[in-house]
Amino acid sequence: MTERLTYRAHVRALLVLGLPLVGSNLAQMILHVTDTVMLGWYGVEALASVVLGASTFFILFILGAGYSIAVAGMVASALGRGDETQVRRDTRMTMWHSILFGVVVLPILWWSGPILVLLGQDPALAALAQDYLRIAGFGMIPALLLNTLKSYLSALERTQIVLWATLSGAVVNVVLNWMLIFGNWGAPELGVRGAAIATLVTQVATMAILMVYAAQKPELARFHLFQRFWRPDWPAFAQVWRLGWPVGLTGLAEGGLFNASALMMGWVGTIQLAAHGIALEVAALAFMVHLGLSSAATVRAGRAEGERDLRKLRDGAVTAIALSMVFGLVVVAVFLTLPGPIVGLFLDETKPGTDAILAFGVVLLAVAALFQMFDAAQVMALGLLRGVQDTQGPLWISAVSYWIIGIPASYVMAFPMGLGGVGLWLGLTIGLAVAAVLLTWRFWARWGRGVPAGWAVKA
Repeated sequence: MTERLTYRAHVRALLVLGLPLVGSNLAQMILHVTDTVMLGWYGVEALASVVLGASTFFILFILGAGYSIAVAGMVASALGRGDETQVRRDTRMTMWHSILFGVVVLPILWWSGPILVLLGQDPALAALAQDYLRIAGFGMIPALLLNTLKSYLSALERTQIVLWATLSGAVVNVVLNWMLIFGNWGAPELGVRGAAIATLVTQVATMAILMVYAAQKPELARFHLFQRFWRPDWPAFAQVWRLGWPVGLTGLAEGGLFNASALMMGWVGTIQLAAHGIALEVAALAFMVHLGLSSAATVRAGRAEGERDLRKLRDGAVTAIALSMVFGLVVVAVFLTLPGPIVGLFLDETKPGTDAILAFGVVLLAVAALFQMFDAAQVMALGLLRGVQDTQGPLWISAVSYWIIGIPASYVMAFPMGLGGVGLWLGLTIGLAVAAVLLTWRFWARWGRGVPAGWAVKA
């Protein structure tokens, strides 16, 4: 029997693994925040169009990212079993899935304008969003490959390189945005197209850094990740598909909740849509911390599952949930006490409509404080379940919570009940609350009592 780790040891292990991932997630968010801030300075129409365009890109990205998210638990479990060959097989076939997905969705992004019009968006905003996506769409493959490499390196507990590569990319994005959106330093003034070019270049550069590291780092050479990359491995391809597509659809269910809210907010008005984009960026920044801890929990749960150490799995889960909840309470306090200064960071006071956007954004941040704890709980439960390669059950829970409960609640509260944009966000809160309760219950019902069949008793 292995010696039981103390909770202090679990906290330290989770933070050593998770804090670089938190930093990486925050740096990744800087890409989107930079676009939002600078386009907010550039103009309200530009900001609203990129809210639509980025939401469309993200909803497709999260569907394709299911494979790259699932591979973290698969690699961690294989390492726990001591099966290094399977590490290479799973990661390589995940990259295959990422490339194929990016090719399939590019036409959707290229002709996104008519699709957005059919969904009720203003034709002028839809045209600008299409301009953005016709450039940003070519970043889907590098973005998905980047996500795969992040999962692979995280499972190998090489999270420092993930952090530094993402930070470097964020700096590049800020510089290119300043040049290409506004036409500074002799560059052409490209507006939304400039933001798209900056994001695309950043994704390619960051992906290249992680590829070189994974291929050239001596300690990782034994995995031969890119050796004979073109050769198919159909059993591993099928395994990645089996675990990855439910994760992608789970992300689509949650992302669809927020994307539907953006579309419905567009029906409310352009000012409200711009404020929605800002408030959502702020909430997403806080969420990145929970997501980083959740990713670390996936790796540690996967290792415990591979080692068949039930005690380590349970104690690690308690630690991860507790840390996430503590941070959630801090965020609630910040959202409730400093909403005006936070929203104001995204706006230029000299632009028309700024006061209205600020006032509505402050109200939305108060609602965001409501769903903060629920959002933290659901993503942590998902991370733990993915670590033990439980992906199909969470899919159905998320589909019911977000599509059958959350989206209808948002619509009813916004329009028939007349609450407008605030009603939309209250509906988000209801959907997240249901998901948090059901996903947390699923993990503890399956792993919180007894010993799973086939496990050696280390509990």
